[in-house]
Amino acid sequence: MATLKQVAAHAEVSVQTVSNALNAPHRLRPDTLARVNRSIELLNYRPNRNARSLRTSAVELIGYCVPSWPNRTHLVMDQFLHALCAAAESTGRHILLFTAPPGVDGMPVYDDLHARRLVDGFVLSQTETRDPRHGWLKEKQIPFVSFGRVWKESTQPGPWVDVDGAAGTALAVRHLHGAGRRRIAFIGWPKTSGLAEDRRAGWRNACTALDLPTTGLTVHCAEDTLDAGAQAAAELLDGPQPPDGIVALSDVLALGALREITRRGLVPGVDVGVTGFDDSPLADVVSPGLTSLRQPMDDIAAELITILTDPPAGPTERLLLPELVVRGSSAPG
Repeated sequence: MATLKQVAAHAEVSVQTVSNALNAPHRLRPDTLARVNRSIELLNYRPNRNARSLRTSAVELIGYCVPSWPNRTHLVMDQFLHALCAAAESTGRHILLFTAPPGVDGMPVYDDLHARRLVDGFVLSQTETRDPRHGWLKEKQIPFVSFGRVWKESTQPGPWVDVDGAAGTALAVRHLHGAGRRRIAFIGWPKTSGLAEDRRAGWRNACTALDLPTTGLTVHCAEDTLDAGAQAAAELLDGPQPPDGIVALSDVLALGALREITRRGLVPGVDVGVTGFDDSPLADVVSPGLTSLRQPMDDIAAELITILTDPPAGPTERLLLPELVVRGSSAPG
């Protein structure tokens, strides 16, 4: 492999000029830059990434710990990983995927990756209250950004990008209300989940604003499964005043609700309107199609990479709006 000195000799310029062509091309005249780039291409020169990142503190390789989702079917992970890799590659960077135990037990993995210069920074997810990664990364001055807020903390421990779940469920309520629904229920997760409380608050606030009832119209599921969604729908439909609309916290719970509605001989989208969250691949293949809130994965990934590699002077917090994708499960009754 060619060296920096060999490129400089081939292009008949100084080593510093080659360095400028790689790191600060705006400093060179167009003809000089073109000559150096031709030599780089002809000699198949590849910069030493470790030396370069050490010298410039650049974030070039980005680590992402692929989360484990116990008792959950996370249907949008492939979409997010593809978007994250594409966003990084559009800036000449790459994502290194790895796994690690949650909490303190996983810190040696992060330490090893950075100590061996395998990554220069991290995108975090599954962040939690008093997450040990935040303090460690700050102490080591390692760049990081989180996909998702940390709930139940007065201040966020670092930069983040998230989807406005409350705005999304409020949008779903208004959609169902516009389709003539007047008893709109919510199927979610336990109240201990900050994300669940955020999405439930959007449902509740929208119902209140529209003068719709909320009492007796909430079911909290212990698991994010089809069976849990079906059981929750059964509990609601067996009530004294069953709902004519259901906003589910996830597509999985919504699909379970659709299964129970159909099992009872009711018609989804006619007798009961149902919406999910995530617009997972299954939403478009079931019959009727599931109306769902789509997370803007490409925008999320682009914001994460930008904050990590070229942080703005202002706030480094981004709250993005989901898009409601309407299908047959919420058709007007």
